[in-house]
Amino acid sequence: MLNDKTILITGGTGTFGNAFVRYVLEHYEPKKLIIYSRDEFKQFLMQNELRQYKDKLRFFIGDVRDRERLNRAFDGVDYVIHAAAMKQVPACEYNPDEAIKTNIQGAQNVTAAALDAGVKKVVALSTDKAVNPVNLYGGTKLVSDKLFIAANAYAGKKETCFSIVRYGNVAGSRGSVIPFFRNIIEQGGKELPITDYRMTRFWISITQGVELVIKALEESRGGETFISRIPSFKITDLAQAMLPGCEMPEVGIREGEKLHEIMVTEEDAPTTYEYDKHFIIFPQMIWNSRQKPNPDGLGKKVPDRFSYSSGNNAQWMSVEEIRERLAHLEEH
Repeated sequence: MLNDKTILITGGTGTFGNAFVRYVLEHYEPKKLIIYSRDEFKQFLMQNELRQYKDKLRFFIGDVRDRERLNRAFDGVDYVIHAAAMKQVPACEYNPDEAIKTNIQGAQNVTAAALDAGVKKVVALSTDKAVNPVNLYGGTKLVSDKLFIAANAYAGKKETCFSIVRYGNVAGSRGSVIPFFRNIIEQGGKELPITDYRMTRFWISITQGVELVIKALEESRGGETFISRIPSFKITDLAQAMLPGCEMPEVGIREGEKLHEIMVTEEDAPTTYEYDKHFIIFPQMIWNSRQKPNPDGLGKKVPDRFSYSSGNNAQWMSVEEIRERLAHLEEH
């Protein structure tokens, strides 16, 4: 599907953008990959690392807050992956106006530019924090999700469709618990602090995140939210996998933090379908003939009052399974 296509990634120098670009270059023959971001140094590093693909790569300095720059960048683009966002919870709390400009106004700019340029498909990255948000970051991402879903109403007869991919913290990503624990261990620490003994998280790798985005590009008709079916783990089990026998003092939950990552709420259940490796939340409002819940008939409607969180998951990782996946992370 991505062969001979022009694909643009906002926030393209971030963790996801780097992984997505490399995955597409390894598995497809795209016409062009446009990395759109505001960090010239990261673009310089990425350009050097991928210089063997220089004929397929274009680097645009730009901000999603800048509508005119987006209009120029989107010209001739087939697919857009929207990964740009302010993501740090404390930074968003202290700088709310900036979070709104990037996460909400940026989403408005991306949808408008995509419609004007006739982009075929747009996939926006969401987060578990957008579900029943308890902090400003989650609130801005909830609004962003709603904007991308509603953008399908303005496509009219155009091919453009917008969908969302939702997942939590990627295993080993910056700011997540794995590098935090790893740093303590490397400094010779003998105990790993746990915010709450009940806390759970989903385990998703960056490759799984990329593959879910590609699935959304392949299958979306407009307004869907794609969610991977992935295992959960207890934070206490993660600590024991990383430092067996360690002490685990409970230090209290942090501001804006949840006990569990929530992906599907009971309110989402009426339009949610389950597939072998993922869920899809279909939009409650339908705006064109392309949009249809469970169009291929392969999904199974979830029960009433169904919810999907890291705390009520049917798949759980043991300490040994966590240790094996950690070893795989270190290899890569």
